[in-house]
Formats: sequence, C-alpha cells, structure tokens
Amino acid sequence: MQSQRIDREDDGIRLDRWFKRHYPGLTHGRLEKLLRTGQVRLDGKRAKAGDRLAEGQTLRVPPQAEAATPPARETVAGSLEEYVLHMDPSVIVLNKPPGLATQGGSGLARHVDGMLDSLMFGKKQRPRLVHRLDRDTSGVLVVARTVPAAAALAKSLAQRDAAKTYWALTRGVPARPRGTVKAALAKEGGHGPHGRDERMAVSKADEAQRAITDYFVLGQAGQEFAWVAAKPVTGRTHQIRVHLASLGTPIVGDFKYGGSEVRGRGAVADKLHLHARSIDIAHPDGGRLKVVAPLPEHMRRAWELFGFDPDDRRDVFAKAKR
Repeated sequence: MQSQRIDREDDGIRLDRWFKRHYPGLTHGRLEKLLRTGQVRLDGKRAKAGDRLAEGQTLRVPPQAEAATPPARETVAGSLEEYVLHMDPSVIVLNKPPGLATQGGSGLARHVDGMLDSLMFGKKQRPRLVHRLDRDTSGVLVVARTVPAAAALAKSLAQRDAAKTYWALTRGVPARPRGTVKAALAKEGGHGPHGRDERMAVSKADEAQRAITDYFVLGQAGQEFAWVAAKPVTGRTHQIRVHLASLGTPIVGDFKYGGSEVRGRGAVADKLHLHARSIDIAHPDGGRLKVVAPLPEHMRRAWELFGFDPDDRRDVFAKAKR
C-alpha cells in the first residue's frame, strides 16, 4: 500500500475525481470494487466515491491503482521555459513566439500543448491551456497549473471577465481614429476545417456569430501604415484580422485577409504583425492578473522604423464601457 498526501490543488474535489485525475488508467468499475472492499482509506477510514478531499489528508492507494497505466498523451520535444513571463502556484503566462502553434494538427511538428511538460516545475499535474492564439500571432498566452485554476480561468473567459489588448500594424490608416466594429462572422466555404486553411468572412447568414471589436489608432506613418490597438469584446476565430480588413486596413503580413497589398517592404518583414500585448483577468486565487508581453523582434523593428514606442503602456480602453 502507498499513502499519498492531498495537495492544495486537489482540495475540495471528490475522491473518484482524484483517482481519475491521478490514475486515469483505473476504470470506474475497478475503483468501485476497491472502495467496496475497503482497500482505499482516507485518514485511516473506509472511503466512498463521493467523499470530498481536503488538503493535508492522507489517502491510502492500493497496488491495483498503482499498476494502472495512464493513457499516452502527445508530447513534443523542446522547452517553453524561455517564454515564461509570469509564474505563481496556479498560473503561468507565456509570451508565445510567432510561428508556434498553440495546439497540434496535421503536419505540425511543434506546438505549445505538446511542450507543456517542460512547465511542470515539480508539480504532479501537467499544465493546461485555457485559451489559444493563432499560429502566427505572438504574445500573451495563459496556462493553468492546476485543475481548479483551469476551471476558474475558463469561467472568467466565458463570462468575459478578461480584457485582452492586441497590437497590430495595418496597411493603411482607419478612417476614424477610434471606433467599434460590429460585424458577424461565419466560416467561408471552400476552405479547410482548421489551421491555416480556415478562413472567416463578414456575413449576415443565420449561422454567422456575433462579433465585436473595439479599436484605437495609437500612431501612424503617413497614410501608409498605422499602429492599432484592438480589444476583442467577443472571441471569434480570426476576429481582429477580419474586422481590421473590413475597415480597408488589413494587418501587414496577413495574406489570408489582405492579399498582396500587405506584403512587407524593406525593414518591414513579410510576417503577420499581430501581437497579444496584454491581458487583465481574474486570478484563480483572488485579485487580478495583469501581464504585458514585449513585442516579437520583427514587430519591434517596424516600431523602431516608424518611431512608435514599443514600451507604451497606455490603456486606451480603460474608460470604455459596454
């Protein structure tokens, strides 16, 4: 028999959920038999599937559970440690580089989800993604270190208790220096179901999803380029990219929605110039989590070329209310 101490991240969960989390190879039927025969003990007493666990309790785990083999999961070689912006007991925030996919897919050799083992830092649980960024979009990516943290962060995102700001370099300058784009989006026919093949379009069809983006022009280089801050009120696929293109100002390097007009020139690279600059979200342990991500190198070079401030920390949406 092996005794295990209940950790903080498992405080409050049901005993059967604890076994599913730590011994996923143990079937529900087998666990029920171990419970009926008294082989599972909580602080020395017979345990039941619905017992709530508390931090510091001792759980006796029988050899049958120890022998259960966890199912294989996809892992990818490489480390994400160099991209860590913030880490505490419940949350890790990464500055995802451009070109690295958040999740796996056809033909993807590297992705964040497959590299999360490199962020365990001594914890028993593998970190969990709670949202995603497009493959070519850089910036703030939040990862939960515990199951309760993942649930809390997911709830905050679902209830829109999270303010995310993106920076973009657009080809052309929006006609209005600030505004809101309200244009429903739907998947465009004739393209693949996911990844780089997926394409969205402004649509009035019944299946189109409501989409709203606030934007603010922070700077401009003549009438050719603009530094735009965008705040998605809703969270649709490619929302900021499609909405800025709908204004006649597509993002530089976004060939999917801007065509050849968005090609970089000189010091402006032929890469997507869209960066998840910051996030302000309820922290699972109380208070607010606020993190700002530095620009990737290709965007920093463009900012320096046009005289924009890459370290600007103004919150231009602070007074906006909906």
